[in-house]
Amino acid sequence: MQRPILAMMYDFDHTLSPREMQEYAFIPALGMAPEAFWARFRQTALAHGMDDILAYMLLMLELSRGKQLVTRDTLTALGKSVAFFDGVETWFDRVNDYARRCGLAAEHYIISSGLREIIQGTAIAGAFKRIYAASFCYDDAGVPYWPAMAVNYTSKTQFLFRINKGMLDAAENRGLNEYMPEDQRRVPFRNMIYIGDGPTDVPCMKLTRVNGGHSVAVYQDDRRDADRMVLDGRVDFAAPADYRPGSELERAVFEIIDQVAATEKTVRRRIVCRARAQDAFREEF
Repeated sequence: MQRPILAMMYDFDHTLSPREMQEYAFIPALGMAPEAFWARFRQTALAHGMDDILAYMLLMLELSRGKQLVTRDTLTALGKSVAFFDGVETWFDRVNDYARRCGLAAEHYIISSGLREIIQGTAIAGAFKRIYAASFCYDDAGVPYWPAMAVNYTSKTQFLFRINKGMLDAAENRGLNEYMPEDQRRVPFRNMIYIGDGPTDVPCMKLTRVNGGHSVAVYQDDRRDADRMVLDGRVDFAAPADYRPGSELERAVFEIIDQVAATEKTVRRRIVCRARAQDAFREEF
């Protein structure tokens, strides 16, 4: 029998990595301080009435002219400079192993407003079944000329349903919006865990929880946003962004996995019991 799937979904910046991904190599190559870049970003968004994600993508291209070549390959190469919280690089194997011992098959997904090309160049990219993030269209020379996707805090939620229904292709929209009975969905929401760091993750955190799944807020030095999300019922747990073995975060996630595994056992037993009852009823009449 196929193992039930456990879907682990993560934001990226400030969730797996301590800083915005552009701050590790891209912005320094412009000769700018991060604060100056993000101030320009805010000015650009306000001046054009733009979506925040489209604004930073436009600014990356505008400020690069004459300073650094931007192609798909150079953006991917930036991923090599991205740093992670302690324990992240071994986290996925540990979760996979624990889930397997509990009778589950773990899958990992990124749902980020950052740039997919940079994430694809990081040391952890191979851990993910899908990376849902902002991205560019490229010409034959690999030069970006138009946004292919912008993932903001509200559009992030569509990817929960893609994972839920097993329609992972971001370009497939018709099937995504069609009705699908709950028992035919590839990953029930009760088998989902969303990990994020702040208010921009709230729609995904809330959607996951209200549908029976689980959400965890991580924080660095300031835990006020995380505590507020706990008190507001947006997340189940809050923990430091420490992914090392034995950390509070690992203990919380493993306890959720225990719960998911136990629920799957009872659900499967209920299905067997119902089928047996139906067979007996048919034989009687």
